[in-house]
Amino acid sequence: MVFIFFLAPCLSAGAQEGVTQQVDGFTLEGFSKTGERSWQVNGATADVQNDVILISDVDANAYGDNTVNIKAKTGEYDKTSGNVRLKEDVVVTMDNGGQLKTDTLDWDKQTNMIVTDEHAVITDDGLLAKGKGLKASPDRKVAQLNENVTVEVETASTEGQKEKIYISCDGPMEIDQLNNVAVLKDNVVAVRGDQTLKADHAEVHFDPETKKIATIICTDNVSVTRGGNTSYSDKAIYSAADQKVIFVGRPKLILEADNTKGDPVLFGD
Repeated sequence: MVFIFFLAPCLSAGAQEGVTQQVDGFTLEGFSKTGERSWQVNGATADVQNDVILISDVDANAYGDNTVNIKAKTGEYDKTSGNVRLKEDVVVTMDNGGQLKTDTLDWDKQTNMIVTDEHAVITDDGLLAKGKGLKASPDRKVAQLNENVTVEVETASTEGQKEKIYISCDGPMEIDQLNNVAVLKDNVVAVRGDQTLKADHAEVHFDPETKKIATIICTDNVSVTRGGNTSYSDKAIYSAADQKVIFVGRPKLILEADNTKGDPVLFGD
């Protein structure tokens, strides 16, 4: 990897070690072995120190199969490792318009991985996901929210109207945009209208064209509650097209009791 600095005005060749120098207008670029630009970091000002460069108003781009833009109020470029730490109002924008927002972010430019321990928000067409802690590869369009995950995603009703499904889990949640799937783990709860679906593990599959939910496949400790009636099974498959749930593996239905008639009614094993 080749690194090139552009500073205006330029630093004097006789700058002494240990002396901080501030410059206005800053660009740092990296090139592959074949001479192709792989990333670029721009800043309004730069404080050049021994091991780090402190940058204000960071505007960076990572190039590859997909172009990713990263903005932040401040950044720290580590001259030894080549990595960048971004702080305050960090916004990562994908070439398809999807965004990630957080307070701090570590960017490893060699692997093009971004990581934060802070709360993060992911927005995409019809999707809003929040969680604490994140690691992602924007170039490969994969991301993981680590814990305390909440998701709002649009789906279509049978009348063609837009509705939302609200999903939460303890985490993690893994998002794979290229394969149009999100995987949620541990204490998964999905709510749509008066229906509540619970499971230990859920896969949410999105329609490649509309980007809306196509199916939700839930496994392990599955239950679906509606109007006081609860169904249990080993596996449940929700279809957004007809808004039906198919139960697979030892299904059991418990109907809410009429107060005048006694105990709940059980169907199944």
